[in-house]
Amino acid sequence: MKKMKWLSLAAVMVLTLVLSACGSSNSSNGGSASPAPAASPDASPAANAGGEAAADGGTVTIKHKLGEATIVKNPQKIVAFDFGSLDTLDALGLEANIAGVPATSLPAYLEKYKSGQVANVGGLKEPDFEKINSVKPDLIIISGRQQDSYEEFSKIAPTLFVELDQTDYFNSFSSNVKMLASLFGKEADADAKLAEIKTSVDAVNEKAKADGKKGLIVLAAGGKLSAYGVGSRFGIIHDAMGVEAVDPTLKVETHGQSITSEFIGEKNPDYLFVIDRDAALGEGDNAKGVIENELVNKTNAAKEGKIIYLNPQYWYLSGGGLLSVSEMIKEVQAGI
Repeated sequence: MKKMKWLSLAAVMVLTLVLSACGSSNSSNGGSASPAPAASPDASPAANAGGEAAADGGTVTIKHKLGEATIVKNPQKIVAFDFGSLDTLDALGLEANIAGVPATSLPAYLEKYKSGQVANVGGLKEPDFEKINSVKPDLIIISGRQQDSYEEFSKIAPTLFVELDQTDYFNSFSSNVKMLASLFGKEADADAKLAEIKTSVDAVNEKAKADGKKGLIVLAAGGKLSAYGVGSRFGIIHDAMGVEAVDPTLKVETHGQSITSEFIGEKNPDYLFVIDRDAALGEGDNAKGVIENELVNKTNAAKEGKIIYLNPQYWYLSGGGLLSVSEMIKEVQAGI
């Protein structure tokens, strides 16, 4: 009798262990993500995502500066507030996946997204959350101008915050492109385009270092000037393209270091790169009236015809995309 009791107890224990193992297996396959792989050393804060693929392969979880987003692979409806990301998605042939953009602020080269097929979801700093909600997006992509509204975006759909590491612009840009491409299985296309851009930037870098001339980057806005140097939002000219900074001590600030024409005259750059914020925002081409005065006209840049007006659509509104970065490099190459 005792022997039968022990056999029954053993059977119950075995059955319990089997059921426990099955329950654990089902939980593992129910959508919880596997541990994130180590981030690439050259990844930007936005792309340090790590790409945690879910067990069923249907989603990817990306960690970013403001939190994390669990995104359905190959998202069909994307609301894009970050124009660099919109630019990249366009270059990868994903036009049909764009469901909403802040249409009134679009750079001219992306104006096809003003069509009736794509919803106008407000301004860069004034999102229309009701409209965004009506789109029912699978993914929302934002950047610095929208970061204060991150929680509100996240209530509607998975929201990915994308930014550029200004101290390592090119690698940061490359990481962001690869991150977006991975959502659609477009890694090979992205790698090919990035390789072409890398070849171009290396050629500019070699040319700039060979001539040894120095440059200054200024933003003209509302009749005032700000200078940007190494490690700044426009510092790709110095950091990746190799143009030596006429003043390596410039403070790295979002809105640049406020300067005057006297400053430009004193520094006497060989190249003066100018970005017209007013033109980018449709408020007129005002930079020339601020830049081309008696003091600046005495500089080497003016004398040699090297005041280079950069396209603000690429530099101010949408930098960090496959199309914009490619054009930015071409402009600097042509200028120097």
